[in-house]
Amino acid sequence: MRQTKRVLLWMVVALAAAQLYRPARTNPSSVPSESFAQSSGAPPATAAILSRACGDCHSNQTVWPWYAKIAPVSWLVARDVSGGRRRMNLSAWSTYDAAGQTRRKQAICRDVRSGEMPPWFYMPLHAGSHLTAQEISALCAVAGE
Repeated sequence: MRQTKRVLLWMVVALAAAQLYRPARTNPSSVPSESFAQSSGAPPATAAILSRACGDCHSNQTVWPWYAKIAPVSWLVARDVSGGRRRMNLSAWSTYDAAGQTRRKQAICRDVRSGEMPPWFYMPLHAGSHLTAQEISALCAVAGE
């Protein structure tokens, strides 16, 4: 019993100490004319689907959830957003060359069709990230598939 109390105390201390390291939760500025919605030529409804389902990790307009303030989850969220923006940033769409845009559109289609995106662990807390079969078809149509 005494050992259990010590372990619990150390866990509380470690969790409290972890709160001291706060990863950056930033939304870099962006130029609207560079966004997917403005520069991709995709229908506005398709751009809206991407913004709703993908924008938190793949744009500069991340809505940081409450749990992004609590370590160690905050570390994972910041890492995922940073990686998502690096792979594809809907806010900087026009900065990709034509081949890069085509590759990304094809990757969007492939990833939503396979269920890889949005990630399973993201969807329970983000109801807007669920994609219907019609929405997946609309995203794939933009990719020419």
